Amino acid sequence: MLIAFYGLRLSRTTSDFYVASRSVKPWWNASAIGGEYLSAASFLGVAGLIMLTGQSGLWFPIGYTAGYLMLLLFVAAPLRRSQAYTIPDFAQIRFEDSKSLRKLTTYLVVVICWLYIVPQMHGAALTLSIATGLPGWVGPVVVAAVVAITVVSGGMRSVTFVQAFQYWFKLASLVIPTIFLLIQVIPEQDTADRLRSLGTQLENISGLNLYETISIILALLFGTLGLPHVLVRFYTNPTGHTARTTTVIVLGLLSAFYLLPTTLGVLGLLYMPWLGSTNETDATVLLLPSAIFDGFLADALTAIVVGGAFAAFLSTTSGLVVSLAGALSQEFFAGTVRGFRISTVLATALPVLIAVVTNSLALAGAIGNVFAFTASTICPLLLLGIWWRSLTAKGAMAGMLVGAVTCGLALMLSSVIPPVDELWFHMMRQPAAWSVPLAFAVMIAVSRSTRRAVPSNTDTVMARLHVPDRGAQL
Repeated sequence: MLIAFYGLRLSRTTSDFYVASRSVKPWWNASAIGGEYLSAASFLGVAGLIMLTGQSGLWFPIGYTAGYLMLLLFVAAPLRRSQAYTIPDFAQIRFEDSKSLRKLTTYLVVVICWLYIVPQMHGAALTLSIATGLPGWVGPVVVAAVVAITVVSGGMRSVTFVQAFQYWFKLASLVIPTIFLLIQVIPEQDTADRLRSLGTQLENISGLNLYETISIILALLFGTLGLPHVLVRFYTNPTGHTARTTTVIVLGLLSAFYLLPTTLGVLGLLYMPWLGSTNETDATVLLLPSAIFDGFLADALTAIVVGGAFAAFLSTTSGLVVSLAGALSQEFFAGTVRGFRISTVLATALPVLIAVVTNSLALAGAIGNVFAFTASTICPLLLLGIWWRSLTAKGAMAGMLVGAVTCGLALMLSSVIPPVDELWFHMMRQPAAWSVPLAFAVMIAVSRSTRRAVPSNTDTVMARLHVPDRGAQL
């Protein structure tokens, strides 16, 4: 909050609040992206998934990171050159002021952001309950209050300072315990025996089948392209070239970070294998210090991890709230600073209520569902909108609606139907393998049938998206 108040001194204009006046340097912006992208699913959920699914859980950190390679190749620079503030702005610019498409995109951004915020609130409830014994509702309320104050104070510029700090804080909060744990574990006499038993243990873990693995990889690769809180950060770069540079740095930062929860997940299998049977795997990172150490050192390491966990909840929720408030403000409050602040309060209120009245799911799995939804909706709009000049507004709307309805219904049905080991159930639980191609196919088919409706300014917009920035390196 103190860092956010420091940023308040520099946030004076509408552009400051929405895109930090497009003046954020690559290293600073990359740290901020790492800060907001590494959410509860990354900090707590990856280790939990390795505990739950064994080697199959490794696809999540690989997919989370590789999604940024897709961003680097296909979206980062063109999106920055679009001169948009939000994803609905991009839709309006690309399709010549199509109000219907803009409204649909806004509603999808709102749904995606709320779906992504709720797991952060669940993570906060879990962490605070384990650390202090306080009721679960306290965690979401604390996160919502801090985020609302931070975002209202200075918008994107304040949040950028905060999130950049939080990436390095999160990295340190896992590096320090991991070093202490490895120093303690490696010399132990029974470590070799534990490692030998780990192979047998992994064989007994039921991981993901081939279809689910392919579907999750598609969801994570393409879902990253549609995350509003990630995409909005590229609007803050000075040029398209710096947006690409930022993405390359992010790839390195994420790769370094994901080594840590992966290591902690393996240590969890070695020292707390019973968590998998009690559905408490998301608490692995929080419980490991007390499982290996006693007394003050266990408490100190746990405190460091708890601090990093809250940095994850706060930074990701801040980015989501900025994206959500920007979309709501542009749509309903004429894009004013006052409208942005009102939208910020609205953006944080509903997720808190949902988190308080619902139970926490597996964090990485819940976020994976959001990736599947974004891959089926926003991602086709951006990829085809940037790279295919024949896309029409009707085609884009049809594809997004089909993707949203089919993916959303499949995920909802899979959550209420008792699990069965049948292909049709796996297809509903992990729908990205068919919902993403379906959304692309519908967009292309409807656009071809309405080819006369291609916007008249398409050539101008496409040139803006793809012509390199003046003075930028090719």
